[in-house]
Amino acid sequence: MEQQRLHHAYLFTGTRGVGKTTLSRILAKSLNCIGADGNGGITATPCGVCDACVAIDAGRFVDYIEMDAASNRGVDEMAQLLEQAVYAPSNARFKVYMIDEVHMLTNHAFNSMLKTLEEPPEHVKFILATTDPQKIPVTVLSRCLQFNLKQMPPGHIISHLDNILGQEQIEFETPALRLLAQGAHGSMRDALSLTDQAIAYAAGKVTLEAVQGMLGALDQSYLIRVLDALAQKDGPGLLAVADDMASRSLSYSAALQDLGTLLHQIALAQNVPAALADDLPEREEIIRLAGLFDAEEVQLFYQIAVHGRNELGLAPDEYAGFSMTLLRMLAFRPQADGSTVAPPVASRPRPQASAAPAAAAARPAPAVQAAAASAPAPAAARLSSPPQTLSTSAPVARPDTTGMSPARAALEAARAAASSRKGGTARPAPAQPVAVEPAPAPEPIAASAAPKPRPAAPVYEPQNSSVPPWEEEIPLPMDLPDTEFSSSVAEKKTESYALAPSRPVANGAGSARQAPRPEPVAPAPEAPAEPVPPLVLQPDANLNWDGNWPVLAAGLAVRGVAHQLAQQSELIKCDSSGPAALIHLRIPLDTLRSAGSVDKLAAALTEHFGRTVKVETELGNVRHTANAQAMAAQAERQRQAEQTARNDPFIQSMMREFGASIVPGSIKPIGEAK
Repeated sequence: MEQQRLHHAYLFTGTRGVGKTTLSRILAKSLNCIGADGNGGITATPCGVCDACVAIDAGRFVDYIEMDAASNRGVDEMAQLLEQAVYAPSNARFKVYMIDEVHMLTNHAFNSMLKTLEEPPEHVKFILATTDPQKIPVTVLSRCLQFNLKQMPPGHIISHLDNILGQEQIEFETPALRLLAQGAHGSMRDALSLTDQAIAYAAGKVTLEAVQGMLGALDQSYLIRVLDALAQKDGPGLLAVADDMASRSLSYSAALQDLGTLLHQIALAQNVPAALADDLPEREEIIRLAGLFDAEEVQLFYQIAVHGRNELGLAPDEYAGFSMTLLRMLAFRPQADGSTVAPPVASRPRPQASAAPAAAAARPAPAVQAAAASAPAPAAARLSSPPQTLSTSAPVARPDTTGMSPARAALEAARAAASSRKGGTARPAPAQPVAVEPAPAPEPIAASAAPKPRPAAPVYEPQNSSVPPWEEEIPLPMDLPDTEFSSSVAEKKTESYALAPSRPVANGAGSARQAPRPEPVAPAPEAPAEPVPPLVLQPDANLNWDGNWPVLAAGLAVRGVAHQLAQQSELIKCDSSGPAALIHLRIPLDTLRSAGSVDKLAAALTEHFGRTVKVETELGNVRHTANAQAMAAQAERQRQAEQTARNDPFIQSMMREFGASIVPGSIKPIGEAK
């Protein structure tokens, strides 16, 4: 304004009660002020005594028009306003239009004012005010000079209230003004309204007790009692405070909010004492509490209070949520030795894998047990322990099996053997300076099935080994579960490696010592199933039929339940001596007779034979059915496919060289009938 560079439209944004309307009136006075002598011009400091300033303050200035867009939001009201804008001001320098809550206008109203807002007459100024600028179209925002009015800090509100109450000669207490400023949340208008209520509530005075009762604010003594109980680790004291608050129907959410504020002030007293206000009513208590807690404890309590306030809505009731928040502060407060009530789960020692060797050794097969028992300790342990096994050449470097399950130990031993066979070399395992006792020999499974010892497959260890990177073994994680599946896989791999022939190494030489190794015990044979008698055909010359019912049933053109009846039935007898052929069937389920399936099957047979056929059924066990033959044929094709895959040279080489295995159920016959 001092440089006379004026914009034609201004936009004031901000929350309620921050002075948008007041600022628009001040701007209108600055534009139209003529000074005390009547010769002034546009100024940034209006005089306030000229006719224009006095009239604007009194609300009777003709050329200052205020419109509430919340009640005049239509296109008709906006069109009427714009029609009057073209006329020159009657007794002023500028005609100022102030539109409050402009975001409430309709889109048509915004569109109607766009042209005038972009190129208004020289004597017109627009002032727009809103609490929600996001709802204003971008085309309007781009044509305005925007000012964002921030919330007033509590200190400014207190000083302004102090000035007003001093001029009004009303007694007040400074802590009461601070509480009013906190309740206003940055709005000066709300602060003035609350002050008027407090004056009426306290009969002409503003006291702390009256303001607390009017706002329902929590007495800080409750929070100080909470912190004292935490300092003394007094759980019953904490619950007593919660019970007292419940008896007075105080807000637990407000209590946690005020507790967070109090903890913030305690943190300030600990770290930045100069930032603590001198006029705080609880200043002495805050300084005392700051000496009772460590800075880490204050930060922890603050975080628990903030999260506890957010979780009040999730608690069964507010009392439970508040009391659990206090108990959480008590439970997680560090002890004198720096630890909490219970040690963290991660710091507790993990149980050793060899805590129950008998239970772990009972799961795998005997071959796996033998492999685990024959796996020696590291090099450092073997030097101090008596020899356990015999080898035909230099000892092979085997992995450390300490703490492993028998299945894991078998896998490691098998991999070491495979590595020695592939390249004639094996990587020695790093020696550990810990003496490990040799694994105990496996116990026999049964006295009647004692395994016969046989020489173990020789394994070799070269003096200097180098394995290509692409053949390096991938280490397995140490926490593999001891499941029966892993044990069975380990058993198969170990047995295949033990039975495979090994090649001697050129640079490996040594004395040969062999250890007895138990053979795997074959499972007990199952009882033989009752043999199924062969199918007996019942040919019928009158029907020109060979009597093969499964083949006939598979080719009948029936669907649904009738199809299932034909597939799952067994022929008992066929009699064509009468006028109508009689076919007697046995079925396993009574539901196959439903939905007229018997009649549909009889109609299909009548069409097939060219003469009337009647079908009779009875319940019983069936054997020679079309469905049974189809399943037997499918099983035979699956067996042949699996046998073909196992005999494939490429698959055999993969299993032999890389330890691969065929996933059960993954082989499907080519062209399998669906």
